[in-house]
Order: sequence, then structure tokens, then C-alpha cells
Amino acid sequence: MTTEPRWTKSSYSDNGGNCVEVAANLATYGTVPVRDSKNPHGPALAFDTSAWSAFVAGVKAGDFDA
Repeated sequence: MTTEPRWTKSSYSDNGGNCVEVAANLATYGTVPVRDSKNPHGPALAFDTSAWSAFVAGVKAGDFDA
């Protein structure tokens, strides 16, 4: 298993480029790195897998809709 992040861009990236990339392949190590797709060489945030799962569930449930 590789510890190198495999970055995946959001499927919503056609909205003008304001998106994130996620390296979900590292979730097995307990962390999910997230970075700005416009700055791929910049910093990445590392979220605990349970926090990331809760965030994704909230997005899917519409918890953050305006």
C-alpha cells in the first residue's frame, strides 16, 4: 500500500475552479488530506477520518446549504 496521496478533484470542479482535492487513499492511515485544487503545491489540511466522514455526511444531507 502506498503512502503517497492520490489526489482526486471534486466532481463539481466545472463551476469555475473553486474546488478541493481529496486524497482518500490515505484514509486507511486515519487521515484524509484535503487541498485547494487551484494551489496543488500549497499546503494541505489533514482531517481525522471520522471528522471527514461526518463532514461528507453533512454535505450529502444538505446541512450546509444556504
